[in-house]
Amino acid sequence: MLVRTAIFAAVAAVLATQIPSMLELAQKDLSTPAAPGSAVVPATASPSASAAQQAQQASLPSGRVRIDGDRLGHFQASFRINGKPMDGVIDTGASTIAINETAARRLGFTGNGLDFRYTVNTANGGTEAAHVILDRVEIGSIRVTDVDAFVLRDKALSGMLVGMTFLKKLKSYQVADGQMTLAQ
Repeated sequence: MLVRTAIFAAVAAVLATQIPSMLELAQKDLSTPAAPGSAVVPATASPSASAAQQAQQASLPSGRVRIDGDRLGHFQASFRINGKPMDGVIDTGASTIAINETAARRLGFTGNGLDFRYTVNTANGGTEAAHVILDRVEIGSIRVTDVDAFVLRDKALSGMLVGMTFLKKLKSYQVADGQMTLAQ
C-alpha cells in the first residue's frame, strides 16, 4: 500500500511539473508555424499526418525507433495502446504511463471498472486516479506488454504521458543531438 501511495505521489509530482509546459507547447503550436524541415507531429495529427515520422522509423532496423525532439525538447510520438492510436509525450521523469479518463474509455476501461480510490495533486489541483494495466504499448516496430498505467480525471490531464513503466521494458533509450532513440 505504501508503494502504491509513493508511486501516485511521484506521478502527481511529475504531472504538476509537466502539465504547464504541455499547455504552453499546445498554445505555441497553434500560434507559431513549424520551423522549415521539422518533423514534429502535432498531438492532434491524424494517422496520415504522421507519415514523415513513420518513414523515419521505417529507415531504422526492426526494434528501434528514433523520435525528433520539438523546439522545447519534448519527445512527442504516436503510439498504439491496446491497438488504438494515441499521441503522447515521452517523459523520463514520470514513473508510469498517465492517461486521462476519456482515453481510458477509448481503450476499453469503463467507468465502473476504474477504481478512482487515490487522490493525487497536479498543477490543476487535486484529482482522483485509478491503476490499470495496458495489454500492449507499441511505437513503430517496438511492442511491450503488460504495462502499468494510471488513469487521471480529464480535468487533470489533457494528453498522455509515457513514463518509466514503458521505458524500463526496453533494452535501451537515449537522447543525443535532439533525438531520442528507443531500442527493444
